[in-house]
Amino acid sequence: MQTETVQPGLFARLVEIGHGSARAAASPEVLYDRHGVLVVRVGDVVVKAHQADREHGPPFLERIRLAGTLPSIVIAPLGSPLTVDGRTVTLASFGEPVDPSQALPWEEGARLLAALHSESVPAEAPSWGRPTRVARLVSRLGDGPAEDAVRRAFVTLPAWIRGEVDEPPAQTERLIHGDWHLGQMIRIQDGHWRLIDIEDMGRGDPAWDLARPAALYSAGVLPPDDWERFLGAYRAAGGPAVPAQDDPWTSLDIPARSLAIQIAATCVITAGRDDRVLDEPEQAMIDACVRISAAGDAA
Repeated sequence: MQTETVQPGLFARLVEIGHGSARAAASPEVLYDRHGVLVVRVGDVVVKAHQADREHGPPFLERIRLAGTLPSIVIAPLGSPLTVDGRTVTLASFGEPVDPSQALPWEEGARLLAALHSESVPAEAPSWGRPTRVARLVSRLGDGPAEDAVRRAFVTLPAWIRGEVDEPPAQTERLIHGDWHLGQMIRIQDGHWRLIDIEDMGRGDPAWDLARPAALYSAGVLPPDDWERFLGAYRAAGGPAVPAQDDPWTSLDIPARSLAIQIAATCVITAGRDDRVLDEPEQAMIDACVRISAAGDAA
């Protein structure tokens, strides 16, 4: 059980909040402590201190309200956010995260996304907005062959993703998670899976929720069988992000390329911070960037 953290003062405050909300006494456990986010479990409650530089005003409150209307799909925060030492803090019910040593729930994730994408979009739902993370990460790259490969791939993306022009109107606008991967799922007590982390949830193109597995598949990191399980389950559940029968890459090309570049930039930055060489999956993402830049601008 992990209780060490680089944020000991904040940890103590979150534990105090957790003890006041949990149904039974329990020892605290750090579930996540990266990128300025600290998540602590206390019994049946999870207490999360969100990133200090994220916007947590009215749109976030609307996302909390919206998540509360989707209990069969999303785990919503318990009550209104708190402010602790200048940080936004939320509480939620605990669920078991995905265990990478077990069979991965690709079908369950696909069905949850298809269900979310099939919900009606409330008029007050906040916009997911442009995928700004890729441009932000690329701007942080230093010098080197891998960094250059990522930058060359980045310039093939549409100008609106690079932040140079306004985003065009979405052809298909649905309710989307906005940052989906298997780490955004938990299994609740009845054995069913739910989505978590609603900070990016809102109106947007549902193809972006499929972009990360599509990017990993196109880079050769995600095995073809896993990709087919995911895509097949999404289509079988009536998911609207891709055509039911035709080529899915007509919808997924730009989102998948963007996420491949984003993941590659993250890999380079992380390896540089840790003063190590890229591992095999990370190098595969750089190789994908080389192929993207060689193909040119397909947008």
